Amino acid sequence: MKRDLLTLDSLSEAEFLGLLRLGERLKRGEHPRYLEGQTLAMLFAKASTRTRVSFEVGTFQLGGHAINLAARDSQIGRGEPVSDTAQVLSRYVNGIMVRTYKQADVVALAENASVPVINGLTDLTHPCQILADLMTCGEEFGVDALENLTIAWVGDGNNMANSWINAARVLKFTLKIACPTGYEPDEGVLAAAHAEGADVHVTQNILDAVAGADVVTTDVWASMGQEDEALARQAAFEDFQVTTRVMERAQPGAIFLHCLPAHRGEEVAADVIDGPQSRVFDEAENRLHVQKAVMAWCMGGVPLTDAS
Repeated sequence: MKRDLLTLDSLSEAEFLGLLRLGERLKRGEHPRYLEGQTLAMLFAKASTRTRVSFEVGTFQLGGHAINLAARDSQIGRGEPVSDTAQVLSRYVNGIMVRTYKQADVVALAENASVPVINGLTDLTHPCQILADLMTCGEEFGVDALENLTIAWVGDGNNMANSWINAARVLKFTLKIACPTGYEPDEGVLAAAHAEGADVHVTQNILDAVAGADVVTTDVWASMGQEDEALARQAAFEDFQVTTRVMERAQPGAIFLHCLPAHRGEEVAADVIDGPQSRVFDEAENRLHVQKAVMAWCMGGVPLTDAS
C-alpha cells in the first residue's frame, strides 16, 4: 500500500507516535540506509531554507539522492497539469515532496502518483513542521506524556494553526488558540476536530490562551504571499506578541516554539525567543530527523513498530 503524508489527521495515534520515536532514534546518530538507491523529487513553488536543506540532507543520510525542482525550472511552472507531472515523476523517482500553495495540488499529486507524496507545506497545512514541534515537545516532556500537555498557539490561524488542530485530533492534547477576530483557523479543519471531540479552544485573549500552558508557540504575522497585508496585519496582531509577561502566564517549565523565520519585536520579543525557555533551534534541527522518519516510513517501508 502506498503511504502518503498529506495531513496529520490521516495518521493513526500509533503511526504518529511511531514517527516521533523513529525520529528520536535517528537523531541519536544512526544512519541506516533505508533509502539506498532511491531518489526523492522535491517540488518547490515556495521559497525554502529548512524544508529544502532538511529533506535533501535527510535523504542523503539515509542513502538516497534528492533532486530540487523549483517551479521556474520545471514544466509544472509553465502550466503542465499536476496529474501529468505526478505520473511522469513516478516513472523516475521513488518519492515526491512538494512545497506549494494549494492543498488541492498536493492531493492531486498523491492521487495521480504511484510513489509516496509528502506535504512539505501548503497554505492550509504544514504537517512536517508540527511533527518536528511535537518531537521537540517529546524531548522535553516525554513522548508518552504528549496527550497530557496543554499547548497554546498565538497569532494567525494559518497552516501551522490548522496542523496543530489536526495533531490535537490524533494525540488528544489540549490546544488553545489565540487569534484576532477575522484571523481564525480554517472552519472546516476546526469543525472536523470538534466533531471528533478534540479539546481545541479558540479565543481572542492571549493571556487566557497561554494560562497554564506547557508549550507556547507562534509564527510570523504575515506569511509568504501575504506581504501586501503586512501593515494591516501588524495593526490587527499588535496585542498578540509573545513577551516575557505572556510567558509568565504559562507553566513555570513551559517552553517556547517558533517554526522560523522569526521577526523579533513583532510576533515574539527577542528576550523570549533568545531566552532560556526557547527551543526554536532544537525544533529546527528536528525537521531533519523527523522527516527522515517520514521518508523511511513512506518510501523505505520501515515499520513504525520497530521505532522504539
